[in-house]
Amino acid sequence: MRYARVSAGGRAVWGRVGETDVELLSGSPIEGDAQVIGTVPRDTALWLPPVVPPVFYAVGMNYPRHIAHAGAAVPDRPEVGYRANNALTGHGSPIVRPAGVEDRFEAEPELVAVIGRTLKHATYDDARAAVFGWTIGNDVSARTWQHQDRSFWRSKNSDTFKPMGPWIETDVDALAQTTTLRVNGVQRASFPTGDMVFDPFDHIVEITKHITLQPGDVLWMGAESTCQLEPGDTVEVEISGIGVLSNPVHPEGNHQS
Repeated sequence: MRYARVSAGGRAVWGRVGETDVELLSGSPIEGDAQVIGTVPRDTALWLPPVVPPVFYAVGMNYPRHIAHAGAAVPDRPEVGYRANNALTGHGSPIVRPAGVEDRFEAEPELVAVIGRTLKHATYDDARAAVFGWTIGNDVSARTWQHQDRSFWRSKNSDTFKPMGPWIETDVDALAQTTTLRVNGVQRASFPTGDMVFDPFDHIVEITKHITLQPGDVLWMGAESTCQLEPGDTVEVEISGIGVLSNPVHPEGNHQS
C-alpha cells in the first residue's frame, strides 16, 4: 500500500495512492484505521512530505564506498544525528539554492524508514516490526557551509534542503532494492540500497536503548554517492519498488512555493 499527504482545499490531507487517483483519508494510517472522504486525480495531486516527523533522525557515513571516498573510518556502531523539519519539502516542489551558497551544492539519495509504533529497548525483530513503511529522501547539502560551521545547522537544515516522498510504501523489501540518482534525466549514481554498514534495524535497536521512538519518526539511512546541483536542474531519486522523488532546483528569489 502507498500512503501520501497531499494538499486538498488548502489543507494537508492523508491519502491512499492508487494507479489513477489518490483516495483522501479522514486521518493518519499510521495512527489507525482511516475512512475515505474523497478523491483527487493522481496526476494533479500537490504532494507534501509524506509525514511530518516528531523526530527527524539521520544517519551519516553508512555506505562503504562513501566512507572510502571521504577518507573516513568505518563506524564500529550505529549512530544517528538530527535534522530539522523546516527543511522538508515534497515531491515536485523546488529545492531553493540560497544566494550565499557557492561551490559544492550536492544531492544525496537516501532510503527513509518511517516508524509505525512506540518503541523502547527494541530487539532486532521488534525493530523490523516497528517500521510502518519506506519513503525516499534527498539529502541536499551546502558543503562550504558544512565546513565553515561547527554544526550542520544551515548546510543540512536550510529550507527545502530535505525533499522527501512522494509516498510511503508499506509492502516492499526495501533493502533488496536499487537506488538511482539522475540529474536532468542523466544517471549520476546507482547502488544497491541495502549495501549499508549498519541497516535501519541496527540503528533502531541502538536508538531505543536511550530514546523512545514514536509513530511518525523518520530515519534517513545515508547515501553511497553524491552529485552537484545547479539552478535549472531537475534531480530525481528513484528507489526500485518504492517510487521516484523529483524536484527542480531554483535560485533563491526565483521560485514558487
